[in-house]
Amino acid sequence: MRPFRPRYRHAFTLIELLVVLAIVALLLTLAVPRYFPSVDSAKETILADNLRNTRAVIDQYYSDTGRYPDSLDELVEKKYLRNLPVDPVADSATSWVIIPPEDGSKGAVYNIRSGAPGNGRNGVPYQDW
Repeated sequence: MRPFRPRYRHAFTLIELLVVLAIVALLLTLAVPRYFPSVDSAKETILADNLRNTRAVIDQYYSDTGRYPDSLDELVEKKYLRNLPVDPVADSATSWVIIPPEDGSKGAVYNIRSGAPGNGRNGVPYQDW
């Protein structure tokens, strides 16, 4: 006796696959334009937070010692920071622009700014944040 074979094979047709791909493409065209600006917004929020926190730590160091740190690494060595903050826009912890104090005998790090090129979503260059 021959085994039973269905007359029609159960598989997807080319039309069904094309319809599914079209639906997926439509959903992607709606989701992707919303995704990338939110990633940029998150990076800018993290950058602003890292700058604010690091500036507060520099001020705290000055209050404790009466002078500014000689480098950002000194803040890590003295346990004011766990590690150097990362500039998420430049994607580096070494891209910070260090601004020294007016009185050079009081240390070397008065302020920091982002070293990332370009402008933020608000039109202000990252280097001016």
